[in-house]
Amino acid sequence: MHSSLIVAKIASGSAQSVADLFGEFDRGEMPHRMGTRRRQLFEYRGLYFHLQDFDSDNGGRLIEEAKTDPRFVKISEDLKAHIEAYDPKTWRSPADALATRFYSWTAS
Repeated sequence: MHSSLIVAKIASGSAQSVADLFGEFDRGEMPHRMGTRRRQLFEYRGLYFHLQDFDSDNGGRLIEEAKTDPRFVKISEDLKAHIEAYDPKTWRSPADALATRFYSWTAS
């Protein structure tokens, strides 16, 4: 399994709205199209953490391919009211918001 973690800022009081947006999005076919197997959203002191698990490391490529899908465009637009880039000066795409894994452990 492959995971990606997006880090951004979340507007105060927006957690439920963001959860609702993803709840609707995830009921459709888009997660399957992007190879997403699990999505978890976290909030901590104004920070937003979006953890996605994929069967393989193709998730990034599949998400890139899905970016022009109207459903992807819509959720991206809807999230703008709630989610802001962690560093707007350096943000060009979602890839600029990905955390870098520096340790991993799995039980045997």
